[in-house]
Amino acid sequence: MARCQHFISSLIFYCCLVLHFGHAQTGYYGKKIGKFSSYAHGIRGDVYAVDETTIFIKDFYYDGTGPDTHFFVGNGSKVGLGGYLVPYPEEYQSREPPILERFENAKILLKLKDGLRIKDIKWLAVWCRRFTVNFGDVFLPSNLEIPKPRILPEFSRLAHGLRSGNISILDSKTFYIPNLHYDGAGPDAYFWVGNGSEPNIHGTKVPNEVGSLDPLRGYQGEDIEVVLPKNLTVYNIEWLSVWCVQYKHNFGHVLIPKDLDVPPALGQTKITTSSTPPPFVPTSTTHDFSNCKEMLDGRVQVQWEVVGDDVKIRVSGKIKDDQYVAFGLSGQENESKMIGGDVVVVAYDSRTQKYIAVDYYMSHLSQCDGEKGVCPDERVGGKNDAILLGGTRKNGVTSVTYMRPLRTNEPVKDKMIPEFETSVIAAIGRLNSRGEANAHEPTDQTSEDIRIDFTSRNIHECKTSLYNLPDSTTLKPWKIPEIIDTDNFTARIGPAGNKRGYFAITGIPPWGIAWYINDRLIPEITVERGRTYTFIVEGGNDPSNPAKYHPFYITTSPEGGYEQKSEGQRKQQRVLAGLAHNKEGEAIPTAQGRYCEWIHKSVDKSSEIDNFDEFFKTLKLDCQPGQPAKLEWTVAQDTPNLVYYQCFTHNNLGWKIHVVNPGERARREEEQEGLTSAGSTISTIIILFLTSLYTHYFLR
Repeated sequence: MARCQHFISSLIFYCCLVLHFGHAQTGYYGKKIGKFSSYAHGIRGDVYAVDETTIFIKDFYYDGTGPDTHFFVGNGSKVGLGGYLVPYPEEYQSREPPILERFENAKILLKLKDGLRIKDIKWLAVWCRRFTVNFGDVFLPSNLEIPKPRILPEFSRLAHGLRSGNISILDSKTFYIPNLHYDGAGPDAYFWVGNGSEPNIHGTKVPNEVGSLDPLRGYQGEDIEVVLPKNLTVYNIEWLSVWCVQYKHNFGHVLIPKDLDVPPALGQTKITTSSTPPPFVPTSTTHDFSNCKEMLDGRVQVQWEVVGDDVKIRVSGKIKDDQYVAFGLSGQENESKMIGGDVVVVAYDSRTQKYIAVDYYMSHLSQCDGEKGVCPDERVGGKNDAILLGGTRKNGVTSVTYMRPLRTNEPVKDKMIPEFETSVIAAIGRLNSRGEANAHEPTDQTSEDIRIDFTSRNIHECKTSLYNLPDSTTLKPWKIPEIIDTDNFTARIGPAGNKRGYFAITGIPPWGIAWYINDRLIPEITVERGRTYTFIVEGGNDPSNPAKYHPFYITTSPEGGYEQKSEGQRKQQRVLAGLAHNKEGEAIPTAQGRYCEWIHKSVDKSSEIDNFDEFFKTLKLDCQPGQPAKLEWTVAQDTPNLVYYQCFTHNNLGWKIHVVNPGERARREEEQEGLTSAGSTISTIIILFLTSLYTHYFLR
């Protein structure tokens, strides 16, 4: 019954979309001019106005026997008077085009030349110059409304310095974004389109200006064009945004009007900033697979083919020697969900020097204990339904081929593969000491709903060469000095420093921003019990803009995010400062304040700079109007030795506070100074030693 209701709701929604977005149907070619009148040689075809200078002819037929036949247009009352030749193909704009050959149900795109526009002509004809004969023509209606590009507002400016000029819709699939600025610091940000009153998780990635689905780089005032993927058109969507998939945040967007009448995308729009993506280079022979799909930004490619009652699958990944790729069915339809997922883990196990393809069931996001967790089916009373067929490892790419049944005998641990599109998941992680998938250390996993029809054929969506993807490099982390010697702190937002900053310090993937305490990126703080400390907080006070709303609080939770937690999860943490309750008993933050953010002067340069002090010079402070909040915290005697400053509304923006007894803070300060002094002394000794060697061997 529930499935029936879901189907009916989906059908109603789809019908509403079709009625609302008339041009969303396939077969939108622009405004119809009419049909060719045929006088000779079987001329026929439907003629459309694409834009001000482009005409499209659908299902064009001509027998090709005329001696000097071309397309002509004119503005006279009769065909032939004041006519102009329209070159076809278009590359003959500046030279004599070839005579028309035979066409049968062809698609013809004509581009008017020399500044001529459709509004300047009255007819289009197939004309023989040698004998001045009209083989067929169509006259343009006097009231013809020609589709035109549409100018939209600029991106809204919500986070990461995103801004642009007015965005244009050039045709039904192409956006022109002028003067684009974005700092590039979002960890998982993409151009993103979808439906609804504002951007949300139910969107679709849009390739960037070079056709790549890699996370967006930084832009400094560039003019770019992006093209909607697959069958999407502007008539199917209600917004275009820059969206962080991992942390589900909108950095800025523009709404798509409903009264569009833009040109169709028939290849007439010449993209100036994009290039054709590199062709798919298979990890091994692909003749036995008719389908291929990319996941995890191209680092994982899945090929498949149904063979009788089984499906043959090859999973290829750009991974390290000690890593695995997991691929399979999501734990929940229409959502990327690991719990309940049925996956096969593939890898090259260096301990046994063998390739593996092992059937897993995920009852819980914990290490397998033999009963629950992320477990191989065989460890929890099931069987491995994945039959290993072979594997290769070459140039950093691991490729494993296996077979699994469409239907299994283990409905509890294994999911049936349906004969329609279904949600799939993928993850990259490290093998543990048992040679099993380490549930606590997935380095990357799907976060949006990805769907595959395993019974389909000719799904070719792999455009990236795995061999050409760069290997991950280990960047030297920044050393952030502790704050020990003050009772007063400022708390603002700033960039997380990519893999040199927050991630390197905490081991936790950030979502692009973090707390800056006294202008240092997540420093560790030391406080004494019984003493009062003051935090001047500028993390934002507008709940309607979650990307810039980060109330400050102090907690025993290593990740924070009190507002996101269930009642049971809230009881597991102790809040020490920054939280109150209203009359209804609802938890409310008390340290909000205006929003101040350290932003990039240009783009994120964290990967290029070895120390935080130099990186900090590439930032500038951007504050919104208003007043900061003031949080005073008197450290109670029963406060644990380790607590955290965090964000009330989001996870993982802050770091550690060390709590010591009265008088111990001075000792920690002396220890830190001693380490600094010792380091300086060691450096001096090394320099003197090297100088002595140089003098002894080279200056004697």
